[in-house]
Amino acid sequence: MKSFPLLLTLFFAAIVSVNAQEPIRHTVFKKQPINFGGQKGTDPEAVSLMSGRLAYKKVTVPTFRKGTDVKVKLTVRSNGDRWDKSGSCFVVSDPKKLSILSITEKEGKFPKDSYVDDKYAGFVAGENYNPTVELMRFMTPFGVGFYSDNKVKNRRPVYIPTWEKQVVWEHDITALESLVTGTFYVGVWIDSWTAEGYDFDLELIYSNRKQQKVTVLPLVNTIPYVGGQQIPDNFAHKDLEKIFNLKKNVKNVKLHYITTGHGGHSGGDEFIKLKNSVYFDNKLVLDTIPWRDDCASFRRFNPTSGVWVRKDSASYINSKTNKYEIKEIEERIASSDLSRSNWCPGSSVEPMVVKLSDLKAGSHALKIKIPATPVDGDKLNHWLVSAYLTYEE
Repeated sequence: MKSFPLLLTLFFAAIVSVNAQEPIRHTVFKKQPINFGGQKGTDPEAVSLMSGRLAYKKVTVPTFRKGTDVKVKLTVRSNGDRWDKSGSCFVVSDPKKLSILSITEKEGKFPKDSYVDDKYAGFVAGENYNPTVELMRFMTPFGVGFYSDNKVKNRRPVYIPTWEKQVVWEHDITALESLVTGTFYVGVWIDSWTAEGYDFDLELIYSNRKQQKVTVLPLVNTIPYVGGQQIPDNFAHKDLEKIFNLKKNVKNVKLHYITTGHGGHSGGDEFIKLKNSVYFDNKLVLDTIPWRDDCASFRRFNPTSGVWVRKDSASYINSKTNKYEIKEIEERIASSDLSRSNWCPGSSVEPMVVKLSDLKAGSHALKIKIPATPVDGDKLNHWLVSAYLTYEE
């Protein structure tokens, strides 16, 4: 006969086993094409916009009364597009408010209070308009997948044993749990201008582990997802300012800020260091130069990256003398190796998070200042910036 302590131990073990739950994995898209005027795929629930450059669908998953951890997993492969392109995975969660999806499908117009400088439509929240909230910002690599079987010869450096077949990113988006539970719309935009484009997989993963619930307040998103939106060189002309109202006191407020610079060729905003200064209620809360100098570490994802050679001095061991010597060599350098404004070809982009403490009900102001370069002919300088608040009520 089992002893009482042993029975008690088995009882509690059974309770833990009953309460323990496997993560819920929801596949949103599988090998969904995204391109310009190319194949649309076979998913009957997928909706394509902008000649196929944006795809979205309606999603329904459980709600979690006590909250949950959430992760987003995105996998991208080239279908023949050779270039690095900006990309964004986003969510639209409030069907009662206008969004880029409702305006585009109904051929409506962006409300005036969503404009920046009366020119850039849909960039800021309005009374009845929400900009999309980004689940993930990413940059496609040069040709990963389609060109990974050595269609492009003699570009692979000796330190890369083989090209990767795809690129996979995974982000913790627990702060956005309220937007990605229940029923909502999830989409992916890639700035592809080729009929071949890309295909992607998208998965949401829910741990069902208790988490503090927070509210999300969209404020800014300068990505030109759909028609009627301009290339966002607005920072070159004026600071972006958004005044908004909180209906009640809130606590543990955090500002989430995502930023990347693009375009302008070799001397443009993609390749020069520019400070991003973010003010909240006239106080400087973020002052940073967003920059990535580790892009060479992504070389295995970039088979079609342009490659040049440049002269360099190499220190090496002479096999005869067994001593270090120096000689001039020609070194290969790829476009994907070059440092950029907070991104690399094949990288995702994490939000910068600023703790703002507690806020009182009433009017508040966000200002973003970037000394950017304007569009000039085919020099398409621009900054893709999005920002939202999270807080407890």
